[in-house]
Amino acid sequence: MLAFVAASGPARLSHPCLVRAQTLMQAAMRRLAKEFYQILAANRDLLDPESVSVRSACSSVSEEPDYDEALAGGESISEVESAAAIAMANLRAIADTMVSAGYSKECVTTYQTLRKCIVDEGLCRLGFERISLAHVLKLDWSMLELKVRSWLGASRVALRTLFHGERVLLDHVFAGSNTVREALFADIAGDAAVHFLSFPVSVAKSKRSPEKLFRLLDLYDTIVELWPEIELGFSFESTAVVRAQALASLSKLAETASATLADFESAILRESSRLAVPGGGVHPMTRYTMNYISLLADYGSSLAEIFADCPLQTPSHIPDFFLDTSQAPAVHPPASCPSSSGTTTSSYDSVVAEQLAWLVFALLCKLDGKTETYQDVGLSYLFLANNLQYIESKVRSCQLLELLGEEWAARHAAKARQHSARYERVAWGGVAAEIPKGEVSAGEAGERMRAFIAALEAACATQAGWVVADPGMREEVREAVRGMVVPAFRGFYARWHAALEDVAVASYSPDVVRERLGKLFSG
Repeated sequence: MLAFVAASGPARLSHPCLVRAQTLMQAAMRRLAKEFYQILAANRDLLDPESVSVRSACSSVSEEPDYDEALAGGESISEVESAAAIAMANLRAIADTMVSAGYSKECVTTYQTLRKCIVDEGLCRLGFERISLAHVLKLDWSMLELKVRSWLGASRVALRTLFHGERVLLDHVFAGSNTVREALFADIAGDAAVHFLSFPVSVAKSKRSPEKLFRLLDLYDTIVELWPEIELGFSFESTAVVRAQALASLSKLAETASATLADFESAILRESSRLAVPGGGVHPMTRYTMNYISLLADYGSSLAEIFADCPLQTPSHIPDFFLDTSQAPAVHPPASCPSSSGTTTSSYDSVVAEQLAWLVFALLCKLDGKTETYQDVGLSYLFLANNLQYIESKVRSCQLLELLGEEWAARHAAKARQHSARYERVAWGGVAAEIPKGEVSAGEAGERMRAFIAALEAACATQAGWVVADPGMREEVREAVRGMVVPAFRGFYARWHAALEDVAVASYSPDVVRERLGKLFSG
């Protein structure tokens, strides 16, 4: 046809031979379009994105396996792979023919109709359903969390298998036309990918609550992890909207995560319950807050990136020594994070540690205020010792120690010991004072012995329900109290017990005192 037109000139474009040739061309293209459809439909299982993705696992998107060469070279491939290779080779041959003949629209429409359905069905099988922001905002957290879990479970398969496999197949079938490949991929996978990657934004826009924070961080981590696949798989200019959506999701998740953490901080500072914990034990707020912070520590890299963009406001009046985390190891940003390239590594060294240390500081400030609920000064010191010991123990048992450092933990352990020492002086100093240090008469010795026994029994009765929650600290405090009382009493008892007329008093031996003190602090 081209040769006929060139030889005959424009005047003969309506020549019957040319018309006949055009009719034959159209018939041939209809037949090829039908053949194209039949190959795609009949080999749907062989050409599903997962199978294509697996077969191309050793090849990049730009270096798809050459099935034509594999067939021509007679390479040893399985029966299934052979059938897939034949189908892909035929699809490529038809596509090349139709595009070169000017019938790309018919070819593209056929391909687009079938493959778009496969992508949508693939996402549906993975458990992802397109839901509007309005729908998300109406869901309670239990239902929304199920959808978040479903998204997290589907994300890696969707990006690494579904969209990647579709891109590999498309790159092979339409290898002869970059324009066609780009337009087709944008239409088949672009819209689905945008909807898929916009779901985290909807979650981030739902009502904030502390329990949602960890799911927000899971979503953030997953997008950061999959960013290389997003950037490479949707590298076309026409799919820039997919990359932009991924970055927008990261930004919104970071913003909401930072705001949620600020809400958590405010909740600590606003906590106003006046109920005293029985026995001066660990306050429920301490357990909840430290469990929460310890879970946050597992997201150190993500938090470093988030705090770099959306830092919490740490009050300037906090003592520098409290936030000194200079001994803590550096926290580095994730290597694959799309927004970390402009941030120096040094900026990550202490930002997470300082923010988490501030949350602990806010907790300790509230605990210090709660000592007012105890009328007994000794019990208030024991309360502080218990809670500080729990905080230090919790830090040592998780990733927090890596963030805050050994020196930070040691400082707070020493502070807990200071509180326990103050408790010992306040609660047992008066009892120990009843034991005379100098010489006394026999009559006075009896009076002092009775006074000591009364003071000891009164202290034991008062502290019968007091607790030291940590087993190690419990033994340390018991030994410290014994050390204040038993040695001095032993010497006094050895000097005067034989002269005591009161048998009951005389039988109150140092071993009895030691045993009596050994029953303390179990609640």
